[in-house]
Amino acid sequence: MQPIRTFNVSPAIPAHMELLRKLAYNLYWDWNVEAKDLFRRLDPDLWESSHHNPVLMLGTISQKRLLEVAEDEGFLAQMERAAQQLNDYLRERNWYRKTRDKDKQKECYAYFSAEFGLVDSLPIYSGGLGVLAGDHLKSASDLGLPLVGVGLLYQEGYFSQYLNADGWQQERYPINDFYNMPLHLERDANGEELRIAVDYPGRQVYARVWRVQVGTVALYMLDTNIEPNNPYDHDITDQLYGGDLDLRLHQEMMLGIGGARMLKALGLEPKTYHMNEGHSAFLSLERIRFLIQEEGLTFHEAKEVVLASNIFTTHTPVPAGFDLFPPEKVMHYLGYYADIFGLSREEFLALGRSETGDLQSPFSMATLAIKTASFYNGVAKLHGEVSRDLFKDLWPEVPVAEVPITSITNGVHARSCVARSTQELYDRYLGPKWPSSPADRPLWEKVNSIPDEELWRNHERCRSELVVFVRERLQKYLRARGASISEIEKAKEVLDPSVLTIGFARRFATYKRATLFMRDVERLKRILMDLHHERFKGTTPGTKKRLVQFVIAGKAHPKDIPGKELIREIVHFIREQGLQAHMVYIPDYDIHVSRMMVAGCDVWLNTPRRPREASGTSGMKAAMNGLLNLSILDGWWDEADYVLTGWPIGAGEMYEDPNYQDEVEANALYDLLEQEVVPLFYDRTEEGIPRRWVAKMKDAIRLNCPRFNTARMVGEYGTRGYFQASDRYDIMTANNYGPAKELAQWKQKLFDNWYDIKINDIDISESPDVQVNQKIAVKTRIDLAGLSNSDVQVQLYLGPIDVDGKIINGTPIKMEYLGQDEDKYSLYTADITYTASGLQGLSLRVLPQHPYLSDPYEPRLVLWANP
Repeated sequence: MQPIRTFNVSPAIPAHMELLRKLAYNLYWDWNVEAKDLFRRLDPDLWESSHHNPVLMLGTISQKRLLEVAEDEGFLAQMERAAQQLNDYLRERNWYRKTRDKDKQKECYAYFSAEFGLVDSLPIYSGGLGVLAGDHLKSASDLGLPLVGVGLLYQEGYFSQYLNADGWQQERYPINDFYNMPLHLERDANGEELRIAVDYPGRQVYARVWRVQVGTVALYMLDTNIEPNNPYDHDITDQLYGGDLDLRLHQEMMLGIGGARMLKALGLEPKTYHMNEGHSAFLSLERIRFLIQEEGLTFHEAKEVVLASNIFTTHTPVPAGFDLFPPEKVMHYLGYYADIFGLSREEFLALGRSETGDLQSPFSMATLAIKTASFYNGVAKLHGEVSRDLFKDLWPEVPVAEVPITSITNGVHARSCVARSTQELYDRYLGPKWPSSPADRPLWEKVNSIPDEELWRNHERCRSELVVFVRERLQKYLRARGASISEIEKAKEVLDPSVLTIGFARRFATYKRATLFMRDVERLKRILMDLHHERFKGTTPGTKKRLVQFVIAGKAHPKDIPGKELIREIVHFIREQGLQAHMVYIPDYDIHVSRMMVAGCDVWLNTPRRPREASGTSGMKAAMNGLLNLSILDGWWDEADYVLTGWPIGAGEMYEDPNYQDEVEANALYDLLEQEVVPLFYDRTEEGIPRRWVAKMKDAIRLNCPRFNTARMVGEYGTRGYFQASDRYDIMTANNYGPAKELAQWKQKLFDNWYDIKINDIDISESPDVQVNQKIAVKTRIDLAGLSNSDVQVQLYLGPIDVDGKIINGTPIKMEYLGQDEDKYSLYTADITYTASGLQGLSLRVLPQHPYLSDPYEPRLVLWANP
């Protein structure tokens, strides 16, 4: 039955308790202990059953309970404290104001992401990418950065996972009730829903705008489930990563194009656009269109403005991870942009191709993002190396090591992921500023002043809370599945709160090798049940067994059958080996489960195939809670102090045979558990304190907290990315886009003349046999064709020779311009020396040069001297 009218009904909160509503609608409560405790105190059971959603709580709590707390002076005092802390927080975000030039502080940055993992009561995320995006917004708020988030608001979000009796993953898609979530529906000046429209073939699709307030940062999200859209278009914002290729293309058009139009409708004019992965890259097309149609620029002029102010972050270590669309689909859905740009079909498609001459190659969203950005980064140092190799074809004449893709290592939001009791411990001994203090601050040495007993007892409480949580969650899911009473009773006794607990939680993709630890069944069982405990040094018959237990969680993508097989394999393994007391799989992994696990486990296990793990932020969260990592040297762990703060599995080796790799690394894992991890954990004093283990915990906290947090990460994006892109935007748009027009014209001249440049002579003063530090004079004559000396820079390139006869780890030396000779050839000279002996190489190259270029590789033109 269709209603004749709808009403948005709000809870009847007593007037003097309206602060509750203010607190509920700003996600600051998620990382503020006082506010979170306030809502838990309001109704503990409802807090849990609402998935920690204060807005839903206020909408469903009994009026009787509201009236009770309205007379509770203690509750009212706590509410006032929480509200005051929110007010202070909103007013005192100072990092940006202290760091950025005052005359620049009216700028705005837009951060686009397909998913945001902020709180478990807003299930519009799938995993690490979304949680990272959520933490990015939280830390941007902490730092006072003028940033807004842009995303899609999914009606069903990502799926809720459950397992059938056989252990096979099943998916439910609960409907998100936006009106009972911490969301604001944006309205225009007339009080009507704020809407934008995006052009699709034969129709326009409309979307309304929702906002979630994340501290000082607003996250704006588009929702297409409205009239007059047709039923198919309603579903554009239905499921995250659901549907077929056409629906994915619809979603990414809405995110990129719709997101850019939404910012205009909101009256926001960002100077920096940050694409978190390539899903939003169509925003570049929309920005170019606007500049052509509204500002009167040509395509090439508009592209210079967009390129200068876009930045792109890739989280993907393999080509298969990027969205690729068939050329005919791209032209069907987006061909009207080619018409607006004045480009041919192939010229337009070339924006998303690395091999522009391959007319059958698909359109890559990552390639589009790179070709329309001027700053690009991976999310860990190793991932930066992987990304340079992955995208090297976009800079075909540039040595891989110089491909201009840098790295900014991911981090995690400390106040969100560290357990409450642990935060209070850190606050007590380190002071309240520890979440954002850099590694060189003296406060980190104070970690050693935390009494071993206090740190250890706190961690034991966290482990006990995890055990209770796991037992309750398993019982709940077994009842929902219709399991037998005996199964449910056994769930009450799983795990032991005093036993070494290893956590493994992540997306179940095959490269993450979730079952690697199960490779040798008998050896694993001996470790779990300490069947060989008398072999350990110092043990005697009758000594308490040194048991080990595993807590495992994670989802497979609904279409990832091999990933689902891994989950079923683990479930069957637990049953068939009778390991229910030592190993549990927790269904429906989410932010809340993650927080319980990274606080309550003792060791965090990670076993990806190097270098397939781009970053791996769950291990960072574990380390912040004092857990020790046991991991393959991949992602963030490869740059951490993996000796003091945990254990590396292997030494970063690469293997051609994956089966052999699994065998070697599984044995290495068993060796570490048997010889180092288990003995260290159970090496106790008379008071039951594992002193050496606690020392390692302190190192994990001291060394990892300041390095792998999003305060440091977002600060880096600010100083290295946002500030510079914003400055480039100001330069490009000055004087009615004069610099953008100049740069576009210069590039045209550059391309017209580049391939006529000739390196005529290279005069080297010395013979091939020279000594270390011997000066070598080099001169060259170059025909610059229609270009001048100011258009290029000429460099010598020197370094050692590898087995293939190529220069590796080369060093560029800029040559000095001497003028022209009588033949109008340009003359350059430089002196070089070699500081190391052995076979060394020398080459010469010409690069473009212009004051408005973001870097000399931006035009993707390099001319090398012929050998």
